[in-house]
Amino acid sequence: MNTFTALADKTRREIVLIVAREGEVTVAKICDNFEISPPAVSQHLKILKEAKVLKVTKMAQKRIYSIDRSAFNEMEDWLSEVKNLWNRRLDSLDQYLTKLKNEENKNED
Repeated sequence: MNTFTALADKTRREIVLIVAREGEVTVAKICDNFEISPPAVSQHLKILKEAKVLKVTKMAQKRIYSIDRSAFNEMEDWLSEVKNLWNRRLDSLDQYLTKLKNEENKNED
């Protein structure tokens, strides 16, 4: 599952915000923030881990979740590419509109 698909779900986005705020969070502490069952939270965590949004460290019986920056770097790169494409398109539109305006001004003289 890719990062965007994993983050399409509201509960998973909320989990990521909790982990981002806390830095490192146990499954139990994540579960405390939701009214869904612990197995449902675990399923969301599994998806986030598979998408490389979160990483898990095992300490004895506890699983500690933290942000996996690699997925966010990938998303940032993609968003930057889309932003650059749109900026180029808007610059071209601006140039075209400026050209039309200049032609219109010449015709008025």
